[in-house]
Amino acid sequence: MNWRGFLAQIWANRIAKQTQKWVSKPIETQEKTLQNLLKQAQNTAFGQDHGFNKINNYESFKKNVPIKDYEALKPYIERTLAGESNVLWQGKPLYFAKTSGTTSGIKYIPISKQSISNHINSARNALLTYIFNSKKADFLGGKLMFLSGSPILELKNGIRVGRLSGIVNHHVPLYLRRNQCPDFETNCIDDWEQKVDAIVNQTIGEDLRLVSGIPPWVQMYFEKLTKKTGKSIKDIFPNLGLFVYGGVNFEPYRQKLEQCIGKTIDSIELFPASEGFFAYQNTLKNDGLLLLLNEGIFYEFMPVETFFDPNPTRICLKDVILNQNYVLIINSNAGLWGYNIGDTIKFVSLNPYKIKVTGRLKHFISAFGEHVIGEEVERAMLDTAQYFGLQITEFHVAPQINPNPTQGLPFHEWFVEFEVQNKDLEAIEAFLDAQMCQQNTYYKDLVEGKIIQGIKIKVLKKGAFVEYMKAIGKLGGQNKVPRLANDRTIADKLNAFAQ
Repeated sequence: MNWRGFLAQIWANRIAKQTQKWVSKPIETQEKTLQNLLKQAQNTAFGQDHGFNKINNYESFKKNVPIKDYEALKPYIERTLAGESNVLWQGKPLYFAKTSGTTSGIKYIPISKQSISNHINSARNALLTYIFNSKKADFLGGKLMFLSGSPILELKNGIRVGRLSGIVNHHVPLYLRRNQCPDFETNCIDDWEQKVDAIVNQTIGEDLRLVSGIPPWVQMYFEKLTKKTGKSIKDIFPNLGLFVYGGVNFEPYRQKLEQCIGKTIDSIELFPASEGFFAYQNTLKNDGLLLLLNEGIFYEFMPVETFFDPNPTRICLKDVILNQNYVLIINSNAGLWGYNIGDTIKFVSLNPYKIKVTGRLKHFISAFGEHVIGEEVERAMLDTAQYFGLQITEFHVAPQINPNPTQGLPFHEWFVEFEVQNKDLEAIEAFLDAQMCQQNTYYKDLVEGKIIQGIKIKVLKKGAFVEYMKAIGKLGGQNKVPRLANDRTIADKLNAFAQ
């Protein structure tokens, strides 16, 4: 075993013991987190505006701090961007993570001196937890691939601004720098296709052992490698044994990715976002992600079905139940208060508290009152693909409210790019529709009540989703195609790529 692996085994044991301490006292850990956050921020502009010095329990916190989205928090963020100190958190942020929003344009998410450790330590601890469970640390002796955005940062009134993955790139520990790829210059390439081509040239012949990135972009990298060498990934990188991912459900990609690799490798799922690193897979079997309760974030949860009510239900950790879809609300040591990050989750375990990401609050279909969510379409597609032996590159679902007269009743239209599709399309549609009826009873009632008809699939040509992402300027990095939408903004553009 290499020296990095040997030291990592020792460190992994230590992290496992530390984790068990707070896992065994989850409610107490979260209560302490809230009190610490309030104490540290009581003299900030936001803290004074919301009476932090008078809050002494969660109930009073809820009365004083309303739920906010980015637009509601934006006046405070703009003051910070202008150079003002002590607005949302002590002092000035260390960074602003720049993200693109559909309603707010570019968003600037603050990252403080305290919260950057949440991003860095959580990613590190996810790997160390894997080492503790698997007793495998040899991957640290080879190259580690991180497919990420550009590490180039700009300055706004003395605060560094960039994409989260680029910011994190600056905090890779020195002992791993020599193992990291691609190199800094390659990471700075803006054009994604050029960047991947450069990474391919740089990594052929290297001893690559770990790959981290969003599954569709890792798949693109692997396909370019295979095309250039004529070999499977396992022959190019015989020691590749670990895939680290987050941001999308891996299951629809798993079969295609493993076929490209030529063997099954271990994987670790993460739940990072610009607003914080919230959870990671803490067992070899992915039975949910361990919610990180000790990393400077106090969590709140709102049942999805009550979110748009005049007085929605808002609870903390001690009141959550299994298999209920919640909107995730955070309060963090970066100065995000009552902040709706837009993700929906459900608890799959309460001892320890483990979650599964079920989708995005804004990514749903309820054109006819069905409220179909991401988890449901992904499950239906996965079951259908497994039943027919299909390989799906990507898909998107949208309602067709006003079909032309020859199409009959309204329907859900599925835009699907198949890797291989040699089955009867009508049979696939019927099976997929049956799976959706199992997933969502409201959808089933609409179909059986002749309000809508069953699913219709529009087959897209090879490379359609890559071409679409390129056309809208979001190819690569942390960008991903929403699996479903309640309108046809994406669907109408995808029509141009129909087979």
